[in-house]
Order: sequence, then C-alpha cells, then structure tokens
Amino acid sequence: MTSAVTPQADRDAVAATVHDYFDSWFAGDAERMRRALHPELAKRGMLRGDLETDTAESMVAATAEGFGTRYEPARRGYRVDVVHVHGDIATATAVGGVYVEYLHLVRVDGRWQIVNALWAHAADVDTT
Repeated sequence: MTSAVTPQADRDAVAATVHDYFDSWFAGDAERMRRALHPELAKRGMLRGDLETDTAESMVAATAEGFGTRYEPARRGYRVDVVHVHGDIATATAVGGVYVEYLHLVRVDGRWQIVNALWAHAADVDTT
C-alpha cells in the first residue's frame, strides 16, 4: 500500500533537493549535483554587469572540477526556505555566505529537480 504524499513531505523533499544542490557544489560531488538538476536547467546570474547562463551540464562539469570546493568551509553555510509548493512545481530560496539563489523546481517521475535558478554572490549574511 502506498501512502499519499503530504504537503509537508513535499516541502521536505524540495528542501532536500536544494541541500543536494548546494552540498554537492561545495563537496565537488558531480553525480549528486546531476541528480538535483533537471536536464533543461537554466541558471542565470549577473556577473560584472553581464548576464551569465549555465546549463545542467556546465554545472555538473564545474562541480566535477571542484569550483565550489574553493570556498572556505566557514562561508559554506546557507539557509533554505521553501516558499511555495503547488502540485508538481515549487519555489525555494537559499541564502548563504557565498550565494543567494532563487530556485524553481519540478517533480519529474516522483523526484524533485531544479529547473530554474537565479543567483548572485552574497555579502556576509546571517544563515541562521
């Protein structure tokens, strides 16, 4: 017998996906990153006045190369807030010592994945 997915279970699963995304980045775990991302990810951020776009593949490659591991462990903390879940779509934010990200997620085949991300570098922010 399969139990129904509760709204809190959805919120927990969305948050877990965001944690997979950040934790894999900081650990250099490319396979965990791949699981957190939808293959059609569009990740955008303003850098030096220009809009930069990344894909799922570019994020997985950068993770494998260890780009996220260069940050000191003390700066890697972050807070995840699941803003809203509606059926198979969700919005979450992640605010930390390195990044601020606004994330859209979709549930595909029972698994949450990040499909859109908008990010900026963070100043020192409170992650509690």
